[in-house]
Amino acid sequence: MKKVFAIIALMGVFTFGMTQTMSAQDEEAVDTAAVEQVDSAAVEEAEPVEAAVPEETKEEVGMYKQLKTKFIEGDAGFMAIVAIALIIGLAFCIERIIYLALADVKTDKMLAEVEKALDANDVEKAKAACRNTRGPIASICYQGLMRLEAGADAVEKSVVAYGAVQASNLEKGCSWITLFIAMAPSLGFLGTVIGMVQAFDAIQQAGDISPTVVAGGMKVALLTTIFGIVVALILQVFYNYILAKIESITAQMEDATISLLDLVAKYNLKK
Repeated sequence: MKKVFAIIALMGVFTFGMTQTMSAQDEEAVDTAAVEQVDSAAVEEAEPVEAAVPEETKEEVGMYKQLKTKFIEGDAGFMAIVAIALIIGLAFCIERIIYLALADVKTDKMLAEVEKALDANDVEKAKAACRNTRGPIASICYQGLMRLEAGADAVEKSVVAYGAVQASNLEKGCSWITLFIAMAPSLGFLGTVIGMVQAFDAIQQAGDISPTVVAGGMKVALLTTIFGIVVALILQVFYNYILAKIESITAQMEDATISLLDLVAKYNLKK
């Protein structure tokens, strides 16, 4: 998984490096034509008429082109750092989403098989049902069945301890996502401060407080702030989805644990 993060990060760096070198220039074409009018009465001379200039064709600027232009205008070297934070943060988000999607497994069928096997006093078949089902819930049930002969208390302690381990595995990597959520707007505010410093430097060098002198630094300041906030908002949406998924799986783990303990108590009463 570390190699995947490294590859994604390198791809992002190369992509925004190429974006920095590309220029945002639009092609304009103007066609001129001269129209000559000839007087039907006088054949001797033809007077040229002023050339009629057609209207300029305006190209529609796409979303990608606008983003690229604003990215370059906001100091591409600095904004690339914010873009890298977005890429790495999204890599962690995608990894968590894939992991949670694989962990979210319906275990009703597994618990039914475990109950049927325990009713028939076939503990090995119950363990096999857990082994053949992926996900943390099946692993917790398997760990509990491994200590079935030691009594209900041993099963409960094993289930609680292993459940805490599985819960921590679900939350693995979330701290890095929160780091990039906090880092993105901070980098944007840092760009704001740098843009303000550039604006005051330009004022000091020019010795004049004119809008033209201040506009460059102020533009950098505002664009970096906007870009940092947008990155934080994107990562925050993914992070909230991940938290909701973790809560759902944790609730399923608790329900399955209670069901397993009931089955264990029922099994012990038959013995």
